[in-house]
Amino acid sequence: MEYDTKTPQPYTSDPKSFASDSVRKRWPVILTQAIDDVYRSTSVATNPEAQAEGKKIVAQLAALKYEVQHDRELTPLTDDGFTDEINAYNKEVEELGKITNDGNPPKWFNVPWLFSECYMYRRMSTFFKTSQHWKSYDVFARQKMDTFRSSRSAVLELASKYREITQQLRDNKEATHNPEAEKLLFSEMFEICLWGNATDLSLLTNLTYEDIQKLQGAEARKAAEANILVNDLPRAYEILKKAQAEGKKERQVDIVLDNAGFELYVDLILAGYLLSSGLATHVVLRPKSIPWFVSDVLPSDFSALLSVVANPRALYETPSDDEKLQEKTPEPLSDAAESDLQFLFAEWAQFHAEGQLILRPNRYWTAGGSYWRLPKENPELLEELKPSELVIFKGDLNYRKLTGDAWWDPTTPFTEALGPMGPASGVNVLSLRTCKADVVVGLPPGKDEELKATEGGGGDSGARKWAWNGKWAVVCLSEGH
Repeated sequence: MEYDTKTPQPYTSDPKSFASDSVRKRWPVILTQAIDDVYRSTSVATNPEAQAEGKKIVAQLAALKYEVQHDRELTPLTDDGFTDEINAYNKEVEELGKITNDGNPPKWFNVPWLFSECYMYRRMSTFFKTSQHWKSYDVFARQKMDTFRSSRSAVLELASKYREITQQLRDNKEATHNPEAEKLLFSEMFEICLWGNATDLSLLTNLTYEDIQKLQGAEARKAAEANILVNDLPRAYEILKKAQAEGKKERQVDIVLDNAGFELYVDLILAGYLLSSGLATHVVLRPKSIPWFVSDVLPSDFSALLSVVANPRALYETPSDDEKLQEKTPEPLSDAAESDLQFLFAEWAQFHAEGQLILRPNRYWTAGGSYWRLPKENPELLEELKPSELVIFKGDLNYRKLTGDAWWDPTTPFTEALGPMGPASGVNVLSLRTCKADVVVGLPPGKDEELKATEGGGGDSGARKWAWNGKWAVVCLSEGH
């Protein structure tokens, strides 16, 4: 806490903050889904010890849900083998109690939003890690794969477009040497990555070097860009292009991952594009180490996705649980679609085998505090990030952690809100974020007020409700070298 910004943070007690809704409505639902998932897995377990442990975990999850719903105290975490992590969480619980509850442990309805949400997922992890048969169980894995299955049309469309682009690059087609087309394609790839939204296929329609400059592509791009409130992608492109032009032998891009499923698929498409186009020579993917914020990427999600792409019929032609209940048969996958996905698998597998696509977890990503603490608490990780041409932080939680999840004035420069992770850190930080929380910085004067005045935007309530639903996005860059 000593390294945090002095700007106040949203608390779960503040009705103007999305934190208040989260603790009272969202988190009990998430815990209920986790209970249902473990109950389902326990009911089909054949090992009596695993069954008994599963029932115990269900009871622990139910107790946590009760504590959240009834504003009970946050209890110390049980040591699950990662003693330093547990001690850090428990020390913060103790210190927050001194601030919020006269020295008693803090209560769920009056605690900083960021820490309490991290604490909830870290506590859930202890239930599994302290068991014998459930140590590596991902309580959210079922949901992650369901989102990928439901994104079928976008998955296939993107695979086809990616293959076309890659083959154009390999054939050294004249169109790939058009500077304007290259710049537009870069923006389009990153914008698909930003939204990670399988329902919006408009961005995929013109994803080739030739089509991207046509009027229809420009219109689709303009429509998507209208909701990006801050867009530093042109500056990010120049950083990578300059390093390429200077002939730097190693040009690394890091992606601090967010969601699994379709979004991880899009992240891998982006990584493949950066490597194939020569804008990067290495891409380092940085997943979480424990199930986190429901859908965050674990190393196991990476291997699960590769398995699906290698053998897509196994997923797409096998009825889901819902389809079985409705006696529906999935539409068969075409030979062309299967070929496109297997092309992707071959590409990614080769990049991985040659050390150009690297998976590098670090347990610091699931610490309880903001990245304002990173330079002091994990200087080794900071040194790992410094040589990268760009460190791309995906998603809302990473943005909250970068900015200290604080009530900044919305016109505060992004570089200032980063604190120790700003320009002085030596890291080139690029945040791709669709807004799903209170904090937002870097806006022009008057923009926050304008958006609050829109329908459902918060109005005179003082709440920044326009920033809660993922409709708006920011792409923010801080240059550290």
